Amino acid sequence: MKNDLIDYLMSKLYLVPTPIGNLEDMTLRAIRVLKEVDLILAEDTRTSGKLLKHFEISTQMHSHHMHNEHKTVENIVNQIKAGKTVALISDAGTPAISDPGFLLTRACIEAGIEVDCLPGATAFVPALVNSGLPNDKFVFEGFLPVKKGRQTRLLALAEETRTMIFYESPHKLLKTLSNFADYFGEDRKISVSREISKLHEETIRGSVKKVLEHYTAKPPKGEIVVVVSGKS
Repeated sequence: MKNDLIDYLMSKLYLVPTPIGNLEDMTLRAIRVLKEVDLILAEDTRTSGKLLKHFEISTQMHSHHMHNEHKTVENIVNQIKAGKTVALISDAGTPAISDPGFLLTRACIEAGIEVDCLPGATAFVPALVNSGLPNDKFVFEGFLPVKKGRQTRLLALAEETRTMIFYESPHKLLKTLSNFADYFGEDRKISVSREISKLHEETIRGSVKKVLEHYTAKPPKGEIVVVVSGKS
């Protein structure tokens, strides 16, 4: 009974950020943890496999993504309670930030399991700081609803006075910028950061109108973070 108690107290869930582009953004602590845990849960094992190989990490890896996380959470919690130490990673950035991780984190907390989130790479922080827009108060919105609820959300955000941060895919950016022009006004200040920490990283700043014109003439590629000033 005593040994079981010790194992339970030592087992935990680690949330481990991974680089969003440049592999040099991987922390030494993240590498050590991924080497020492019993199991790594990865959003896409093929993508994460390349990362682990680069850092010579041979820890066993299982798939944990948005399509199976509802089914796998209970089993993972039971494995940790039985003594395993588990790390969760996403394809890029910090788990649970517009990626799988929340459900497992909540379940572990409810089960009395220790959760340890390592500091590390995430896309919205450098995009916010680099935007030049007020960052003393801000709201992270992630991805806007694609259809249902989109108009309602935009109407509510039109009155938001804090700086707003959005994630967007390249093929939907023009639609989103057009929505911002309609709901926030063409003169609202925004900043679009693309391919953060990667070879073709760029940030375009200006009014919604000017940034929309830029990307209409030059269709965007890669991962995108949009920072929008709040209503003055």
